[in-house]
Amino acid sequence: MPAESAKALETRKPGRLRSFLDSDIGWSFRRTPAAWLSAIVLVLLIATALLAPLIAVQNPYDLSQIFIDKAEIPPIWARDGEWPFLLGTDPQGRDVLSAILYGTRVSLIIGIAAVIVSMALGVSIGLVSGYYGGRIDNLLMRLGDTVLSIPTLLMAILVSAIFRELLPPALREPFAAVVLVVSISLTNWVQYARTVRASTMVERHKEYVLAARIIKVAATRIMARHILPNTLTPVMVAATLNLGLAILSEATLSFLGVGMPITQPSLGTLIRIGNQYLFSGSWWLVVFPSLQLGLIVLSVNLLGDWLRDALNPKLR
Repeated sequence: MPAESAKALETRKPGRLRSFLDSDIGWSFRRTPAAWLSAIVLVLLIATALLAPLIAVQNPYDLSQIFIDKAEIPPIWARDGEWPFLLGTDPQGRDVLSAILYGTRVSLIIGIAAVIVSMALGVSIGLVSGYYGGRIDNLLMRLGDTVLSIPTLLMAILVSAIFRELLPPALREPFAAVVLVVSISLTNWVQYARTVRASTMVERHKEYVLAARIIKVAATRIMARHILPNTLTPVMVAATLNLGLAILSEATLSFLGVGMPITQPSLGTLIRIGNQYLFSGSWWLVVFPSLQLGLIVLSVNLLGDWLRDALNPKLR
């Protein structure tokens, strides 16, 4: 009898995946082909990037695996193509597909880290600004207006140049990713701050916040435990949309030569290197990294657009 009841209980309790698919968001996800197609593509791109050491023909960072006599081989379907270089090789003899897989890892890590840092910074500033108001609110929002008054790319280049000058020459390449994350984060936190500030200004006048104040709950606890959970929906949507922008910002900075170095190539670095050989006939060096970058950003943006619509109660 206990075994039968346990089995009945298991059949009653759906798994997490089933619960998600049966929810409103899950129903919207299943009914939106652009959402699940972009999710599948994004998962495949992330999986191949993470498994690059297992599926790549060579490690582009390992000089012992690079052969100069295999330089500038065209893709496998071309007349002079060779196996196993499916997308050809570059002038140093590196397999282009392997470089793309490793470069995708770098771009994704920098983009995700930049979104997390900018979201944490913006949410914190937005909570403090919206909860306290007054002079603190004016000071923080005017700081945000100042950041927005400077073009994002110019601001990122300026911050990146400052941090590079502060670092000793020997540490510039090892900390290039950290500098990029800081540069992108310091230009993208304002949107999160404004979104959270607006929600906080509404929530702070509600009964549950007033009750917490009456019983002398600390302001930090009220903001973190009571107000913050009610502001996360628009923040998640903004974070998803900003992930594509962060990856593009990293690629742009690397393309301009102020991002990742050649020894740690990202997709932007690969595009910059390939652009030098575009008119010499080696078109695959710039085309395939550009397609990979565009596919990642397109998938993320489609997911962000779907999530924004799915979480909008006016569209339900």
